[in-house]
Amino acid sequence: ATIIPLLKIQKSKSCAGISGKSQILFALVFTTRYLDLFTTFISVYNTVMKVIFLICAYITVYMIYVKFRKTFDSENDSFRLEFLLVPVTGLSFLENHSFTPLEILWTFSIYLESVAILPQLFMISKTGEAETITTHYLFFLGLYRALYIANWVWRYYTEDFYDQIAVVSGVVQTIFYCDFFYLYVTK
Repeated sequence: ATIIPLLKIQKSKSCAGISGKSQILFALVFTTRYLDLFTTFISVYNTVMKVIFLICAYITVYMIYVKFRKTFDSENDSFRLEFLLVPVTGLSFLENHSFTPLEILWTFSIYLESVAILPQLFMISKTGEAETITTHYLFFLGLYRALYIANWVWRYYTEDFYDQIAVVSGVVQTIFYCDFFYLYVTK
């Protein structure tokens, strides 16, 4: 799903309909989540995928704010990020698995991911319209979240693993996507 806005912008030479603020938040999510690239090696696949996510996120932000800035709808992409960043930052310091810098930043990324789509949803509700590719992008982000939930259920029953921070944040994010899915199916 991360590559969809990048491909849309590249193909149409326009970032119309895409929230730059949501893309900044996703770039911040991936940056704070993947800091373990410098401390822990899991596998080549894992490392390559994390690097791809980071590169795609930052190229998308670059294309919106630099390369195709004339097509950027700053008037409708007006969600105030501090309304998300301040509470998420505070919560990540208050509720985490261990009070270490990497753990707080990982927790921050989980909390921020759950609300990072809000500027995009706000933009769509403000304009009352969305391009087909944008709705497909949101659909695939929601599908990604649904697969995450299936993963949690699987891991709980097969490994007896439960991560309260990830589950609560995922439920919050899923609630936001339910509203979008309703509009997606009915329109």
